[in-house]
Amino acid sequence: MKIAIIGSGYVGLTTGACFAEVGHEVLCVDNDQGKVKSLREGLVPFYEPGLEAMIARNVAAGRLRFGESIAEAVESSLALFIAVPTPPREDGSVDLHYVEKVAREIAGVLHEYRVVVDKSTVPVRTGEKVAQTIERYSKQKADFDVVSNPEFLREGSAISDLMNPDRIVIGASSERAIAIMKEIYQPFRTPVLITDVNSAELIKHASNSFLAVKISYINMISQICEASKADVLLVAEGMGLDRRIGRSFLQAGLGWGGSCFPKDVSAFIRIAEELGCDFRLLKEAASINRQQRERFLKKIREEIWLLRDKTIGLLGLAFKNNTDDTRQSVAMALAENFIQEGAVVRAYDPKAMAKAKQALPELHLCSRGEEVAQGADCVVVATEWEEFRELDWLSMKKRMVTPLVFDGRNLLDREKMAAWGFTYRGIGR
Repeated sequence: MKIAIIGSGYVGLTTGACFAEVGHEVLCVDNDQGKVKSLREGLVPFYEPGLEAMIARNVAAGRLRFGESIAEAVESSLALFIAVPTPPREDGSVDLHYVEKVAREIAGVLHEYRVVVDKSTVPVRTGEKVAQTIERYSKQKADFDVVSNPEFLREGSAISDLMNPDRIVIGASSERAIAIMKEIYQPFRTPVLITDVNSAELIKHASNSFLAVKISYINMISQICEASKADVLLVAEGMGLDRRIGRSFLQAGLGWGGSCFPKDVSAFIRIAEELGCDFRLLKEAASINRQQRERFLKKIREEIWLLRDKTIGLLGLAFKNNTDDTRQSVAMALAENFIQEGAVVRAYDPKAMAKAKQALPELHLCSRGEEVAQGADCVVVATEWEEFRELDWLSMKKRMVTPLVFDGRNLLDREKMAAWGFTYRGIGR
């Protein structure tokens, strides 16, 4: 099937590449001419494991191409996926002006039936507004359907999430649109849930917010573990063995960050308020998330006293492993705190250093993980990159002023670190 993806950011580009991989003809459109030029030259603007090779393979096969024109997308494709940014406003609500702009542009060139698919994460009832906008501004009053098809991608494992999804949600009111969407997703062997548009839109916010609550819950448990001298790893393991609970998202740490959870939680709180519901549980989860970083900073200050004129080795800058995304990164927030309090921060991240340096020029970047320890009063593990486990920690100890490690992700082996002579501080341990 011929498909257009409007918006070639993280979601749009990854979705388009995976649709092409299963045999569809895909046009990815973006209004950023520089981005389109780079994509045509084979340059991907962000790191996602396997994506660059997948794009190259499908461009070479003629199944994936890039353009700048929504008119071309509407002319050439039966299904139009809107995957533009939906950034947060200061009050936590969602800025939908990119979605509205695309809907108006589609309306201006629509002359025969098309399925318009909201792929961006949007508040409930956005589909209604998109349909009203296209209807209002359509010059030729062509037939169309609006569908909600939320994405459930995790940065760092997005290709796997797209190619082997837990479920596909299709929110639609038209049998014609449902049939087209089922054809698009036919190559993906997974349960398909058909709902109304509003329910599909709610599923994304409800899912992400539930996972955020689960993370905040285990982080609250980690605080209780520290106060009672229990071990949150053992508590989480015992909880996770209960099939009703499960082990996923029970990793205590520095809290959630990135481009999805903070935005989606704030948006869902606002959505609930606008509908007359006070989502106090979700507000408390957000509060616990903020507390977790402050507690970690307090732990560091209690050990090394004043941060001024201290050198801190920082392992990790991305908000999570297997990505170069530093948006809403707790690691970056910690680095900024350290610098504001007068510390020198020596940092390393396998993929995110260029973006981190652009956002925080005061960082002293290192070419290898071991180098962050040079002259350091402590080393902080802030992102859960697997390679940090395998660093030459004995060599690092020799470079440090004091062998003090704060593990914000419980990544390292506590007993092994102690045997090597480190003072080790984890989360909830």
